[in-house]
Amino acid sequence: MGTLIVLLVLALFLTAIFTGGYNKDFLDRVKTSKVWDWLTTVDHKKIAILYFMSGFFFFIVGGIEALFMRLQLIVPHNDLFVGDTFNELLTMHGTTMIFLAAMPMIFGLMNAIVPLQIGARDVAFPFVNALGFWLFFAGGLLLNLSWIFGGAPDAGWTSYTSLALNEYSPGPGIDYYVLGLQISGIGTLIGGLNFLVTIINLRAPGMTYLRMPLFTWTSFVTSALILFAFPALTVALLLLMFDRLFGANFFDYTMGGSTVIWQHLFWIFGHPEVYIVILPAFGVMSEVISTFSKKRLFGYTSMVFATVLIGFLGFMVWVHHMFTVGLGPVSNSLFAVATMAIAVPTGIKVFNWLFTMWGGEIRFTTAMLFAVGFIPTFVMGGMTGVMLALPPADYQYQDSYFVVAHFHYVLVGGTVFGMFAGAYYWWPKMFGKLLDEKLGKFHFWTFLIGFHLTFFPQHFLGLFGMPRRVFTYQSGVGLETINLISTIGVFGMTIGTLAFIYNIYKTFKVEAQAPADPWNGRTLEWAIPSPPPEYNFAQLPRVRGLDPFWLEKQAGNKGMTPAEPLGSIHMPSPSYLPVLMSLGFFIAGFGFIARGNYAVGILGLIVVVITMFMRSFEQDHGYHIEPEEIEDANKGVQA
Repeated sequence: MGTLIVLLVLALFLTAIFTGGYNKDFLDRVKTSKVWDWLTTVDHKKIAILYFMSGFFFFIVGGIEALFMRLQLIVPHNDLFVGDTFNELLTMHGTTMIFLAAMPMIFGLMNAIVPLQIGARDVAFPFVNALGFWLFFAGGLLLNLSWIFGGAPDAGWTSYTSLALNEYSPGPGIDYYVLGLQISGIGTLIGGLNFLVTIINLRAPGMTYLRMPLFTWTSFVTSALILFAFPALTVALLLLMFDRLFGANFFDYTMGGSTVIWQHLFWIFGHPEVYIVILPAFGVMSEVISTFSKKRLFGYTSMVFATVLIGFLGFMVWVHHMFTVGLGPVSNSLFAVATMAIAVPTGIKVFNWLFTMWGGEIRFTTAMLFAVGFIPTFVMGGMTGVMLALPPADYQYQDSYFVVAHFHYVLVGGTVFGMFAGAYYWWPKMFGKLLDEKLGKFHFWTFLIGFHLTFFPQHFLGLFGMPRRVFTYQSGVGLETINLISTIGVFGMTIGTLAFIYNIYKTFKVEAQAPADPWNGRTLEWAIPSPPPEYNFAQLPRVRGLDPFWLEKQAGNKGMTPAEPLGSIHMPSPSYLPVLMSLGFFIAGFGFIARGNYAVGILGLIVVVITMFMRSFEQDHGYHIEPEEIEDANKGVQA
């Protein structure tokens, strides 16, 4: 309770500093401030920036945790970060990168681009969109406050029971994990639902399903995966919360529970999660390679069906994470076959990207370099994935650094490369400014070389028998040089990331605005100004085929053909309720972590219920932007 009061007082103190102090004009200053504008916005483009920048912040936090781990492993018998501290770094690194970095950066690009690509003025549920972000942020903040208050979770990012139960993890660390991820997961779940409805209902006239850009398709399938995968994680976390806080015995085998149930529930979520974070990266690569090869994406229809098939098969392979549990040869064989089958639609995508580049007018921009670097890197991760799909071989690789190398080749070489490619490609559309290409190429080469230097040697660490999750190792057994090389590689990735940060800083200092279509793009987002106006499209565009903006260019038109006359545009009003509701969840989470007295937790839930009630009876139906304002804005852009 005292911690919560300290945090609230600090927040109010900072608010007073940034707004000029408390006096009779305080509320007016707050409501007209930029901070209030960003806190209450329901504009998908601003929410995209909030998602992407928050995700990138957590990416830096997770990267620092990884750097600390590699510094510990640079030499044998090191004592820089040992025991519980190393376990906390390990757990928080994995949890942060998956849930708090990859997911929000993906949602950032989806928010920024998907409505523009389908010719929509906003997402289907703007209020829910804002609520999704603030719930994610509240959960992520709660989880990371564990470093300051009570100790971080230390049972691994998968938080296997019985290790995560009170007997072996008696502190509040796992409680932060359980409640932080539940709050964050609610935000992700409603975000996925929002994008499903948006893509189904808000497509522009003529935008059939097989005319949607590949990034929209991958976002669509990702949203469906979120809708079906996250409830399994929610149930698992809820059961673990009851075991830890209320004395239940779902996972305590000494009391009739089952530790294997946790593994099933976690991986029924966990493997689709891999595709949740990689499919949007596939979509980014499809857009980038098509644009910078100056060609229509080869095999578009097969790419769509491959995307859907990957999403479908993604739910049928979770047991390959559990080959050594003892489920039996029949179970292991079935899931091994299903795992290898998923390589087929993935291979279709790889060959289609290569055929798109074949014979194209390729421009090696920074985004294209990340896309080209992505292909062999991800293929290497896929090849080791097929090796791990064989149960007899998996018995040897299990819990070794070979597994660590595999999933980093998939998640960093896939997802992170995809996010960087998307950032350089769509930065002018999100912020109205072009990132510096020289710095971008320096970022690419340092990050690529550093990545392979870090993770390629880890395959051999695993084959030589080094187990994962250990904070030291023996000297004189051939592991020293490989660990040293792996740690040196981390500094390459660090330098690349710092170059990206400096690139962002330098770009914001430049006054020159990016043109609407800096890359000679093919899809609808390049047909409107950079950054887009509040309403996106003054008139909804008429779509005549795949790559609609490219078709209009080929026909000699400067822009899209409108599908409607210029008229009044309805827009949703900002709302402070998403922040307030998320604050209620945050207070509730903190309250339940404080064992013994759940008054604060109940108070937080009451705040949530009150904000729901306020939202239910809210009479604000938004506002309209009139044609005169639109015409004035267009004249200003042209001037």
